[in-house]
Amino acid sequence: MNIAMVGTGYVGLVSGTCFAEMGNTVTCVDVNEKKIEDLKKGIMPIYEPGLKEMVLQNAEAGRLLFSTSLASCIDDADVVFSAVGTPPDEDGSADLRYVLEVAREFGRNIKKYTLLITKSTVPVGTWAKVKKAVQEELDKRGVSVPFGVASNPEFLKEGTAIEDFTKPDRVVVGVEDERAAKLMRHLYRPFMLSGDRVQICDIPSAEMIKYAANSMLATRISFMNDVANLCELVGANVDAVRRGIGSDDRIGKKFLYPGCGYGGSCFPKDVKALIRSGAELGYRMRILEAVEDVNEKQKTIPFTKLKAAMPELQGKTIAVWGLAFKPGTDDMREAPSLTLIQSLLESGCQVRAFDPVAITEAKRRLGEDTITYCDDMYEACIDADALVIVTDWKQFRVPSWAVLRKTMRGRLIVDGRNLYDQEEASEEGFTYKRIG
Repeated sequence: MNIAMVGTGYVGLVSGTCFAEMGNTVTCVDVNEKKIEDLKKGIMPIYEPGLKEMVLQNAEAGRLLFSTSLASCIDDADVVFSAVGTPPDEDGSADLRYVLEVAREFGRNIKKYTLLITKSTVPVGTWAKVKKAVQEELDKRGVSVPFGVASNPEFLKEGTAIEDFTKPDRVVVGVEDERAAKLMRHLYRPFMLSGDRVQICDIPSAEMIKYAANSMLATRISFMNDVANLCELVGANVDAVRRGIGSDDRIGKKFLYPGCGYGGSCFPKDVKALIRSGAELGYRMRILEAVEDVNEKQKTIPFTKLKAAMPELQGKTIAVWGLAFKPGTDDMREAPSLTLIQSLLESGCQVRAFDPVAITEAKRRLGEDTITYCDDMYEACIDADALVIVTDWKQFRVPSWAVLRKTMRGRLIVDGRNLYDQEEASEEGFTYKRIG
């Protein structure tokens, strides 16, 4: 099939590349000329394990193309995916300007039946606005061209996105008619050889599934963080509690790890948007309001613990391990590290930070000279009075205690991801503070 993928951000680039990997001809479209030129040169706008190699391979084979114009490739396209950003407005609602602009561009240029598929995360009811925008452009042209609209929300996890796309646990598709459903089943058939996992439903349900799924996962995280904080107050071991409730099949083990809060491009934005969607209809999403409140407070916990253990922070050197909001990505949107570093700087600390892949992104967000960026986890600890762990990269899980003792000036570790055993850290001579 011939596919146009509008938007070369995280979702669009991964999706387009994986479709090309299955033999489709995919044109990735973006209005950002520099981004397109960089992609043509093999320069990636994001970090995702295995993505660069797959992009280069499919581009070389002629299956993956890049363009700044949807009009230039829409004549050959069987389907057009809209994977542009939907950033939150100040009130938390999703900004649909880019989604609707894609719809208008689609309506200005189609000459035959083409299916417009929204892959961006959008509020329930967006499909109707998209359909209306397309029809208005067709009316302006004075032509009657058949088209379809569909919703195909993504469920990619940063760090494992390629496997998530090529081996999906489900593919949710919202359609209006059988023609669109048949086209979508054909599009995803190469990914379904081990069993059909395409779930066809109406479009409003597909739009809601995405928000509800991310909000449920965010709820589990905030619930476990709330429990962890209470465990600390009553003297319970949160790890034992997590294992105890996670062994219940009705609950399960996933997303029950306490930490210093969630971040990234999805959970914060989607929780806010679903709260806003309810508010617009006069309904309060009370649970999600609490989820958001708990998460924002949780981001402050590492600094609070540091301050309690080291009241005078002025002039202290603090090492920070991890800047990305989670391992496997360089994404720092809503990252707990940003909250921590801001508090450290306001307290007069010198910050030495290390992250395996997010240093460039950190420099863009924090500035080149605001903190000291290090090339190695132990380099960050040189003369540090304390170490704060924010992201659970695998390489942090088994540190050399001897090297830490040699490089650090102090013996305080604040662990926002509960990577270590309390007794072991104490035996190695460190004061160890964890979540719960």
